[in-house]
Amino acid sequence: MGGQADRRTILVTSVLVLAGLIALYSASAPFSLRHYGSDLSMLLRQAVAAAVGVVGLLVLAAIDYRRLAAINDLLLLGAFALTVLTVLPFGIGDGRWIALGPASFQPTELLKFALILYLASSLARKGERVASFVDGVLPALIVLGVLAAVVVVQPDLGMVLVLGSVTMAMLFFAGTRIRYLLGIALGCAPLVFLAIRIAPYRMARLLSFLNPQAHSTTSGYQTIQSLIAVGSGGVFGRGLGGSHAKLFYLPQSHNDFIASVLAEELGFIGMLGVLGLLGFLVWRAFVISERAPDRLGQLLALGIGFTLGFQMLLNLGVVVGLLPVTGLTLPFLSNGGSSLIVTLAMVGVLLSISRQRGTR
Repeated sequence: MGGQADRRTILVTSVLVLAGLIALYSASAPFSLRHYGSDLSMLLRQAVAAAVGVVGLLVLAAIDYRRLAAINDLLLLGAFALTVLTVLPFGIGDGRWIALGPASFQPTELLKFALILYLASSLARKGERVASFVDGVLPALIVLGVLAAVVVVQPDLGMVLVLGSVTMAMLFFAGTRIRYLLGIALGCAPLVFLAIRIAPYRMARLLSFLNPQAHSTTSGYQTIQSLIAVGSGGVFGRGLGGSHAKLFYLPQSHNDFIASVLAEELGFIGMLGVLGLLGFLVWRAFVISERAPDRLGQLLALGIGFTLGFQMLLNLGVVVGLLPVTGLTLPFLSNGGSSLIVTLAMVGVLLSISRQRGTR
């Protein structure tokens, strides 16, 4: 029988869920009122997703993570099958989402979680063989290649970058030789550029990232408006609810660019607090990894912590103009029920690992 779950992780997760709902309402109220007739519409949808996510968190926290890992293949295949449905011409998907009545689900979020679970299970079983390219690296690359080939068709290059980075990070955590990882990175760079080059909208994003002012009325508009919002927040911000950018100056202000609205309303000090909460959760994941009772638990916690931290940094890099627009959400804060549910599920696995720390 396991012990108590990590209380600090529970506390910071609870605060992040509450803060996310408040931030979403502030950022989405004008958009929600115009498009849905009520300023509460998007908040209520996110609140339902939060409730579903909390239930999933509690269930996964109560289950031994090793039982979940035992069906990692089935979970990955299931998530992959759902993702394939979104790209089939006769499928039930719509772009990146699958319609579920009045709601929708983004299967790539589940695919991300399933990949972490699969890699942790596979690499833990192989032990020292992960240092071998054929036994350790090649199988992971084949799985990644198959997943990426479908996700890039959706199209969602941002998620492809997340899946690729997660795979590389977990291979590194498992003990893969650095020269293999460097070789993979160099080999994948031309493929990423090709994916950008053949899609006009991706190329436009890249060009506008290099020179936003030259594309201020087209692909660079979001970046410029985001920088204006961040800069106008100053040190202490305009106050919660006081953002001008969300009044239809900044597209996707409740999605990819919710951090811009928060920076404008809360200022530099407030954003430090928000990012500190996210950073604290990532740190707890690494602490749980150190205390995990086995290699599987260590890799799972490392993979989850890396994923949360990496996606946070990618989103913030876009917001401040250091990276091209990727379409990735900010964990806990951006609008997106699928993202919130899966993020809470990953925290549930962290809590399950922390409960087993005394059972080595």
